Amino acid sequence: MRSEREEDPRNATAQDSRFNQTLRNVQGLLKGRSFPGKVLITRRSDPLDNSIVRSPDNHLSLRDRETGPSQQADGSFEDEPQSRSNLKASSSASQTKSSTSNSEYTSNEVQKPSIGSRATDSARLMKFTKELSATTVILEKMRELSWNGVPSYLRPNIWRLLLGYAPPNSDRREGVLRRKRVDYLDCVGQYYDIPDIERTDEEINMLRQIAVDCPRTVPDVSFFQQAQVQKSLERILYIWAIRHPASGYVQGINDLATPFLVVFLSEHAEGSIDNWVMSDLPSEKISDIEADCYWCLSKLLDGMQDHYTFAQPGIQRLVFKLKELVRRIDEPVSTHMEDQGLEFLQFAFRWFNCLLIREIPFHLVTRLWDTYLAEGDALPDFLVYIAASFLLTWSDKLLKLDFQEMVMFLQHLPTHNWSHSELEMVLSRAYMWHAMFNSSPSHLAS
Repeated sequence: MRSEREEDPRNATAQDSRFNQTLRNVQGLLKGRSFPGKVLITRRSDPLDNSIVRSPDNHLSLRDRETGPSQQADGSFEDEPQSRSNLKASSSASQTKSSTSNSEYTSNEVQKPSIGSRATDSARLMKFTKELSATTVILEKMRELSWNGVPSYLRPNIWRLLLGYAPPNSDRREGVLRRKRVDYLDCVGQYYDIPDIERTDEEINMLRQIAVDCPRTVPDVSFFQQAQVQKSLERILYIWAIRHPASGYVQGINDLATPFLVVFLSEHAEGSIDNWVMSDLPSEKISDIEADCYWCLSKLLDGMQDHYTFAQPGIQRLVFKLKELVRRIDEPVSTHMEDQGLEFLQFAFRWFNCLLIREIPFHLVTRLWDTYLAEGDALPDFLVYIAASFLLTWSDKLLKLDFQEMVMFLQHLPTHNWSHSELEMVLSRAYMWHAMFNSSPSHLAS
């Protein structure tokens, strides 16, 4: 009988082959090639082409080569120099009816090209258009396309589909969204627009905590300091908490609502987020935006319910897995952190609680969330690999720091100047390590 420690030569050969293929993929990545079906990174030193590609269905301008893997909204948050842009006055019945179409987001601002940005070619845009125009969207194909980043003018519709909020069948889509938006409006009347005397003490305290947290949400982006934005966030979070009593409101969920608010508002806005004024929109538009945010937030959190229940066991489980993964990938860093007495809970809990929103510039968040939503039900597991890749970006730096220095460094990571290229590298490493370790969980056993 073969001993337990003795390996089957065929298995060893297969493992070597997989490892060598992964290594070749990484070497190809660094040369500007891509992982099959996943992340594409190119490093350019020449100015990007300013030609414009038009979607045949939407008649919207889209740069053929632009700042990062996602489209105009991402770059516009901090990079666009234009001063014009306010919310579109679109209150006609036809425009209201087509609020879920691609035509409402008409940001035609020309962006600055940036060295190191990734070109999104017209062929890829045509693939998105083809998939969306089908009578029934094949979600698996849409996930594969979206993993690399979604064109921003398509992002609202694609996010609704990826989260299962909008049905894949185009004939049913408009009716389902209309009904869901009415349901949300009913919830506002039933739970939010009532006097405090009709609330329990627990509900009053929860609403007060939400009202305190909303002004603290994404404080470095002026858009979120608008009174209407904070009121919308408050309604969304309170109704979600009331309807999910197992967890109620937990600090950090306020951060998770922000990408949805920006993406769904982008259907009604132009230009830089710094110039958006949400209160300029008609109340029915604001209600639709809130409804989409509420339902998409609910869909997202349905897949990670125990992250926000008592003691947040789901997050604690991810932190433990992260510690094990880092030990396997970079033992010197793992040993150094352990020798210094640094616990992963001291920094990684916030990472998982807020899905890294507080750790990177906000203009990169929607691109990161394209990958999150493309992962679907597998997102919680993949988060561990993203966090490991994120942490080990600074492996050399961490080895030189003592306990106190590491705590301060990890609480104030130097990501404020990050562009899409740094984020893409984080995602690329995460994908590589996921391919190496996820199919061999015994490699991560203690």
